[in-house]
Amino acid sequence: MEVILTKSVPNVGSDGEVVNVAAGYARNYLIPQGMAVPADGTHRRVMAEEGRLSGLRDRKRRRAAEVLAGTFQDVSVTIAMQAGEDDKLFGSVTNRDIAAELAKQGREIDRHVIELEEPLKQLGVYSVPVRLHQDVRVSVKVWVVKA
Repeated sequence: MEVILTKSVPNVGSDGEVVNVAAGYARNYLIPQGMAVPADGTHRRVMAEEGRLSGLRDRKRRRAAEVLAGTFQDVSVTIAMQAGEDDKLFGSVTNRDIAAELAKQGREIDRHVIELEEPLKQLGVYSVPVRLHQDVRVSVKVWVVKA
């Protein structure tokens, strides 16, 4: 039986994909769980339209992210922290701290888009990537200085 997946299903397929599965699996599990719809003409047209609209929304978000990325040119953040010997910090600088400093500069972004692999634990200058969209990334210079 052919179905259109509305959610990604492991070992079956991804969202929006037309797959051929056993009729019992489709009727008793995928369709009642809302993971799939029958691949008839109406559902194919609806899914095609949803895919088109999703593409439009994604392009709009990407354009907005590219405009926002333009405002991040030469942006730097200075965070003052207490440090001991060997320039080791008492504590650490996290993505939350960086987002708060950016907000003070008028650049409100979600802290989850700041891709900090691990908290900064030393004084210095760091280049921290910020993912504004899945295809748009900018780099913010973070200065960690002694308080």
